[in-house]
Amino acid sequence: MQRNSTHISFTHTTQFTQVARLVTSKITELLSTQVFVVNCNNIIVASSKCERIGKVFHFQEQQETNYLRVPLHLKSEVGEVAIGEPFNGETISPRLAKVLVELIINQATVLNHRPNQQALKNQFVNHLLHGQIIDETEILRQAKLLGLDLSPPRAVILIDAAQYVLKSSAGESDGKNLEKATVRQRRRTQYAIGSIVNFFHLPDDTICADLGNGELVVLKASNTKNLGSWAERGNHTDSLNALWTNLAALKRAGDALLMRLRSDTGAAISIGIGRYHPGILGLARSYQDARMALSLGHRFNGCDRVYCLDRLGIAAFIGVADEQTKIELATHLLSPLDCELELLTTVEAFFARDCSPSATAKQLLIHRNTLNYRLDKIASLIGLDPRRFDDAVQIRLALLLRKLQY
Repeated sequence: MQRNSTHISFTHTTQFTQVARLVTSKITELLSTQVFVVNCNNIIVASSKCERIGKVFHFQEQQETNYLRVPLHLKSEVGEVAIGEPFNGETISPRLAKVLVELIINQATVLNHRPNQQALKNQFVNHLLHGQIIDETEILRQAKLLGLDLSPPRAVILIDAAQYVLKSSAGESDGKNLEKATVRQRRRTQYAIGSIVNFFHLPDDTICADLGNGELVVLKASNTKNLGSWAERGNHTDSLNALWTNLAALKRAGDALLMRLRSDTGAAISIGIGRYHPGILGLARSYQDARMALSLGHRFNGCDRVYCLDRLGIAAFIGVADEQTKIELATHLLSPLDCELELLTTVEAFFARDCSPSATAKQLLIHRNTLNYRLDKIASLIGLDPRRFDDAVQIRLALLLRKLQY
């Protein structure tokens, strides 16, 4: 029965293919000879003759060429490397050629098993953000080995690119094509990371890592110098809580990054912005902020947006479990009124009188127009209008929570 060399199923993994290609390239370069690497079914996985890849290699039909055959083992997979005679007619000792090929196979196998720099960086950042490394000396040691500079103050930008990275292509949902889907996801992840790094322009101030499942994270240098064009000139934030300093610039950077990623990927992307927390260990808290903002934002408002705790409205006071975070959020929202005691008294009286303008004006012994002027000023300072229901609820909750601080 005639054999069909074009309809044989592939049973090798991506790792086997990578090793096969590396071995083929190196042997062809050093020995200047034809090379064929086959799997356990004699399917050609890699070759110096590209047109032969994917076909069956019939050793019994190649008697006119004296092939040197060397076993190739990679974990549970087996195959062979077949080497023909040199193109230039040189005579090579079979024993010497066999030893050289075995050395090349061993080197390729070791290189394939060694985690690359990006994989090590991803693992380190993942452990750091999840609080699995708490010794700052050890953190700095590992960061130095990976070429990461953690000296600038940094905040976390968490990016949900799952709709782009994990989107299945036609015919890739079954087990046979799982490997192809994995390669495609890895390629899309690298493309998204490249888009992020290019957007920020300065790779030294942007540490970007893959957290898996379509999630990417940026450890963004968050001081005014590194926020560049997103920082407001002449906007003094010394009086504000340090945790919220430069957050407005980070949110503007997040908005611009979302537009870039939408354009580059053609998919819906969501971004969570974390506050800056002091110290290297503060990165884990910044990540928790970003994670919570993204989770609550998705639940209440859907995807394809930029979320931050102070953009979530009532949802932040309801959904955030940590009481200290809610107190800090309340303090931040009301901070523009810290030096406006008259306005604070006015809004508290407004709520005490069930938001009735007439009753509030009567209690404060002021004209209704004066009350409206004060309420307008409150709205302009904190971005929340006490006369609107949702805004009033936020202000009321913030006032109550802030009292827990004292």
